[in-house]
Amino acid sequence: MQQTKFTALPSHGSYFQLYSYEGLSEEKDMDLSVRITKQYGVATIPVSAFYTGQKDDRVIRFCFAKKQTTLEEAVNRLIKCG
Repeated sequence: MQQTKFTALPSHGSYFQLYSYEGLSEEKDMDLSVRITKQYGVATIPVSAFYTGQKDDRVIRFCFAKKQTTLEEAVNRLIKCG
């Protein structure tokens, strides 16, 4: 993920990693998550879905409980995101 334009945020004790996309897109996290899934085939979860009032801090999360080859392919696709 270091090769992508996403910025890793501290995430501990989970199979998910949070990433900021500030500076990458002005889209709402829900819209970006849908676009990434449709356009690049990589599923993400908008963090606003977990907040009352759907507070949007331009943060999405990725699940990394996947095979290494799947993760590598996802990164190759996300490098093109921007």
